Amino acid sequence: MKETTPVSAIVQETRQATPVNDSLVIVRSVRLTGNFRTRTRIVLREMAVHVGDTLRVSQLAEKLTWSQRNINNTNLFVTVDVDACVTNPDFEYKPVIPPGAIQPVDVEVVLKERWYLFAFPVFDIADRNFNEWWYERGRDLRRTVYGGYLSHRNLTGNGDRLNVALESGFTRRAALTYQLPYLDKAQRTGMRFDLSYSTNKDVSYRTQADKWVYTRAERTLRERFNAGFTLTYRNSFYNYNGFEVRYVRNWIADTVASLNPGYYLDGNNHQRYLSLSYTYRYDKRDNVAYPLRGKVFQVSVGQSGLFSGANWSVTSLNADYSRFLPVRGPLYYGVGLQGQLTLGKRQPYSSLRGIGIGPNVMRGYELYVIDGQHMGLMRNSLRYQLFNVRKQLSWVPVRQFNTLPLAAYLTLFGDLGYIRSNVAAQYESRLANKLLYSTGLGLDVVTFYNVVGRFSYSVNRQGQTGIFFNVTRSL
Repeated sequence: MKETTPVSAIVQETRQATPVNDSLVIVRSVRLTGNFRTRTRIVLREMAVHVGDTLRVSQLAEKLTWSQRNINNTNLFVTVDVDACVTNPDFEYKPVIPPGAIQPVDVEVVLKERWYLFAFPVFDIADRNFNEWWYERGRDLRRTVYGGYLSHRNLTGNGDRLNVALESGFTRRAALTYQLPYLDKAQRTGMRFDLSYSTNKDVSYRTQADKWVYTRAERTLRERFNAGFTLTYRNSFYNYNGFEVRYVRNWIADTVASLNPGYYLDGNNHQRYLSLSYTYRYDKRDNVAYPLRGKVFQVSVGQSGLFSGANWSVTSLNADYSRFLPVRGPLYYGVGLQGQLTLGKRQPYSSLRGIGIGPNVMRGYELYVIDGQHMGLMRNSLRYQLFNVRKQLSWVPVRQFNTLPLAAYLTLFGDLGYIRSNVAAQYESRLANKLLYSTGLGLDVVTFYNVVGRFSYSVNRQGQTGIFFNVTRSL
C-alpha cells in the first residue's frame, strides 16, 4: 500500500533541518476535482506548477500557494484548495533523502464552483454613490433604477462572461457585454465587446461649488450610445495588456446646451467620435476583491475626440499603484497611489474627470465632485483582522451557496488628494487647486461572492464629519 505525506508537513520538517535537506521533487501528476463546468485548461492556465517540473520542496510550497491564489482570482470558484503529496511506494518520507534521489509528488486541486447563471430584478440608486443619494438627494425613490439583469459568468466553461441589462426609472438603459479571456490555443489573446444605450430626463448639466446641478423635464434631455471592442493579451500570470477602440454618440436637448454651452463645447447638442486606448496592468495580489498581500500597477494612455468633426481632442494618461503588506499577526497595511494627466486645449464638460467619479474616490469627500484636468491621490489603510472564517451551511441544499466565507477588518485610514483645474473659477470650485486630506475609522466586511461592504466615519480638511457606506473593491 502506498504511503502519502502532504508537502506542507515536509516543508515544516525542511525548515527545521539543514538547507541540504530541502530535497528535489518532480511533479508526477496534477489532478483536478470539482470543475464540472469549467474546462481543465482554464484552471491549468493559472497553475505555477506543471507535470514534469523538477524543483525543491520549499519552491513547490510557494508555487502551490500562488497557484491557489491565481485560481481563486478567476472568480469562478467559491473555494479553492491546492496541495501535493509525496508518494512513496516502499518507504515513508524522511527529512534526509539519499543524494541524487528525486521523489515524485502528486498535486491535487479541489474546487467548488460558483453558481454562474444569475437572472434577477434590479433596484438600484442612480446617483454616484449611496451617500450622495442618502445625504444630498433626500433619499428620493424617483432617483432609482429598476429592471432586469441576466448574467452568465462561465457561459461555455472557458471563463467567458455574458451580461445583459434592461433598466428603467431615473435612467432608461440597455446594455450587452461579452468577454472571452482566451481566443487562441496558447491562452494569451482574448477579447471583450460591449454595447450600451441610455436616456435621461434628469441631467447634471454643470458643477457648482463641487456639487452636480440638475435640470429635469418630462421629455428626454440626454441620449447616449457607445460600443467598444477590446483585444486583450496576457503573456504571463500577472501581466495584462488591453487595446480598445470605442465609438461614442451622444445627444442633449437644446435646454441643456443653453444652460451649459460647454457641455459639448460651443453650444453643440451632439457628439460623435472615436477613442483609442492602451492599458497595461501588472496584478499579483492574493485576493483581487480584498487584497492583504501583493501589488498591482496599471497605466493607461488614451485619445478621445478622434474624427469628432469638432475642434477638440483630449489625450489622457492614468497610472495607479497599490501595495499590500502583512505587518504583524492580524495587522495589515495597504497604500494606493493614483495619478491623472489630461492634455488638450479644449475639453467638453462631459469628459471632465476628477475626484468623486468612478474609481477616483477619496474618503471623506464622498459627497463632492471635484472637476479638473490633473489629479493626484494617495490612500493609506491600516487594517486589523477581527476574524476570517468559512462556514458550511448544511441546511442549504445547493452546493454553490452552502459555503459562506466571512471576514471583518477594523480600518484606520488617511487620504491625500489634489486636483489641478483650469475651470475651477468657471464652476465655482472651492476644493480644486488645494491640497485635500482626510482621516477616519472604518469597518470592512468581506463576504459571499467577493462582496465588500465598507462602513466609515471620517473627517476632512474642512472639518466636516460623516458616516458613510460604500460597496467597493478598491483600497
